[in-house]
Amino acid sequence: MNEQNATAPQRAQGHRSDQPAPGQDLAVAAESLFLANLLLVPVLSFAVLFWLWRKHADAPPLARNHLKQTCYVSLWGGLILAVFTAAFLALGGLQWAWTWVLVIMYFTCVHSTLVICGMFGLARAMAGKPFRFPLIGPKLET
Repeated sequence: MNEQNATAPQRAQGHRSDQPAPGQDLAVAAESLFLANLLLVPVLSFAVLFWLWRKHADAPPLARNHLKQTCYVSLWGGLILAVFTAAFLALGGLQWAWTWVLVIMYFTCVHSTLVICGMFGLARAMAGKPFRFPLIGPKLET
């Protein structure tokens, strides 16, 4: 791609579309760890994700965005899942069948939504673009 075909933001950022954006590898790692936290190795993946976030506070804006989003949403998502599940169990009791229907449906819906948003975040990171998780994601840095 020559300089004439580059868009204004690409020229301003000084990178070409066939080269990764600054911090893109770290952004992809953050989103991958977010998904691993939800699907494969919950505690270990979050620990590595949190460590990366704290270690790379001076990372490029794209990486900072994805690290911050995934850490915040992991914390808020886990808190929301735990609090509402505990509330359903406390209000319904362990013996009532509808308690388990509510808990399983709630957990499945919220967990699936987090996974789908994480996949979308991974796609945005792979494209070198920022991402904000809906509702519980922190505001994007300007």
